[in-house]
Amino acid sequence: MTIRVCLAGATGWAGSSVARAIAPLDDITLVSAVSRTHAGKTLGDVLTDPRLTCPVYATAQEALAANPCDVFFEFTKPDAAKTNVLSALQHGAHVVIGTSGLANEDYDEIAAAAEKAGRGVLAVGNFALTVVLLQKFAEIAAKFIPQWEIIDYAHEHKKDAPSGTVRELAYRLSKIRPSELTVPLEETQGVKETRGARMTGSQVHSVRLPGYTISAEIIFGMPDQKLTIRHDSGSSAQPYVDGSLLAIRKVSTFTGLRRGLDSVLDLS
Repeated sequence: MTIRVCLAGATGWAGSSVARAIAPLDDITLVSAVSRTHAGKTLGDVLTDPRLTCPVYATAQEALAANPCDVFFEFTKPDAAKTNVLSALQHGAHVVIGTSGLANEDYDEIAAAAEKAGRGVLAVGNFALTVVLLQKFAEIAAKFIPQWEIIDYAHEHKKDAPSGTVRELAYRLSKIRPSELTVPLEETQGVKETRGARMTGSQVHSVRLPGYTISAEIIFGMPDQKLTIRHDSGSSAQPYVDGSLLAIRKVSTFTGLRRGLDSVLDLS
């Protein structure tokens, strides 16, 4: 059975790489794409790949109404993502979320909608295997080391802070325990904001500068020793492609919301 996919954000940096990877596959096919700036064209014309014959729509709602799909892949922007996901669930599609910037409260609402619809939603802050491993290693370390801080790096044009990768990391660590602060934030002297933001029990610092794509670093500290775990993205979207295809194939195997690519992998 071929999995029919609607890809929102199909002409973007990551979405276009996923679209090109789907083109030669037999078990996954694109039936529609979403891109406001290229609406009315075929995706193949936009990406110069004649194998991609699906139409491009201005909104997810238009695409979902025109062409039924099995999986809706959300790869747009935070201000549109939740609305797109809820619309897809209402249309009976499973959903993969690749967009960063959604808050835990957004995921709570999405989880409830997924359960009601009887569909699966797989939210992945970063599809790269190295990120999956960073998250797992950090979870292990947090069980033994009570103090850590997270640094989030991205290019200067990235508006959401922190990144979805770091939001997911902080969320996962909160399930283990909050990080300990030797000096409580309220006792900090000087400018308290320089200590970063407290997110679900972790101190998070976001850097936005030219020269970065997406990087995430977590530093664990103990007396006379420290552990640093870091992921760095390169300039291409290729590391995200294999994870994206895996997510498309796996999202229909469960009901409700799962967060992280590892939730559908056997990493034990």
